[in-house]
Amino acid sequence: MKQDVLKSVDALTVQAWLQSGEAVLVDVREANEVALERIAGARHLPLSTFDPTRLVDARGRRLVLQCLTGARSARAGLFLVQSGFDEVYNLTGGILGWKAAGLPVVAGGSV
Repeated sequence: MKQDVLKSVDALTVQAWLQSGEAVLVDVREANEVALERIAGARHLPLSTFDPTRLVDARGRRLVLQCLTGARSARAGLFLVQSGFDEVYNLTGGILGWKAAGLPVVAGGSV
């Protein structure tokens, strides 16, 4: 029986996955947060309107979820695992962990 476990992944690994096209990054923060700063290339799917059917095109690919600190993205990630998605990861520390690793963010705009 499959366990409903969400895996965590560090920012440097996510960066490598994104650069090689091995993952899809999903930002679950709200629009006002994304407008301040975001990780380039992330898809925006706010937790308040989270709908796994909007990620059907990413099924079978590695999905990495992120928010500000990793708490909301963990909830969304667990929901995806329970919905049958296989390779789901939570970005450790969220966008704050990304920045703490010295990785770039894009100011403003939309995802």
